[in-house]
Amino acid sequence: MNAYGVRDVEKLLRLPRATIRAFVDAGFVTPERGPRNSLLFSFQDLIVLRTAQALIDAKVPQRRITQSVKELRKHLPERMPLSGLSIGAVADRVVVREGGNRWQADSGQYLLAFEGDPESGSLSVVEQKAPVPAVASQDWYAQGVSLESHDREAALRAYDRAIVEDPSRLDARINLGRLLHESGRHDEAERAYRDALEACGRSPVILYNLGVLLEDADRNADAVEAYEEALHTDPDLADCHYNLALLYEALKKPRDAIRHMAHYRRLTAGRKK
Repeated sequence: MNAYGVRDVEKLLRLPRATIRAFVDAGFVTPERGPRNSLLFSFQDLIVLRTAQALIDAKVPQRRITQSVKELRKHLPERMPLSGLSIGAVADRVVVREGGNRWQADSGQYLLAFEGDPESGSLSVVEQKAPVPAVASQDWYAQGVSLESHDREAALRAYDRAIVEDPSRLDARINLGRLLHESGRHDEAERAYRDALEACGRSPVILYNLGVLLEDADRNADAVEAYEEALHTDPDLADCHYNLALLYEALKKPRDAIRHMAHYRRLTAGRKK
């Protein structure tokens, strides 16, 4: 197994020599001793050093860093695996991915990617924000769903957080608007739906829900507009045809009412079979 001197570590990890020695003094790694008492680091030491730096950058307490890197060291392979290796510093947790395996769930706040072959002297370490915070958003969304039945305010906050983590999260936006509507907060619900349309495009479900909201607020002309736009995107939205039929009937437009009711019956003909 090859060993790396302090100069090698400086070059590969771009860490100052003083930082490397501070990490050694803190007990994050225990390198071997070479000629003239020089420090010799292993491949695992390289990863532990870089991970420790990321945890420090994330403002994790030193006690937790020491515990995390100690646990990390137990599972690291002797050499860079052919399947690749990436390590995430997520709040105060360390997440390791080796090929298709994960050692701990990842919320994607920090990512350290180790690429190349340190045995041949090439090790590229890239630190970046994770491109898609999907896991964190999914966690908040799932929490919102579980809270709806007994704590609506907490559910609303969870959906808000899911959207912050991933603004393209349509299901969270749908649930947020629906829950606000059910809570009688019509202005907020309308804002949530219109924000969703701007962020996610002309979703037929959002447009339909917006139509229901506007209809409940006695804004029938606006409701018709939302329903018609929903059907322009998805002509097979049966409930939308039904609501439009009733609205057109109330607006004294029997021809439009008959047309939409016919569409509704055609689309639902097989449901009762």
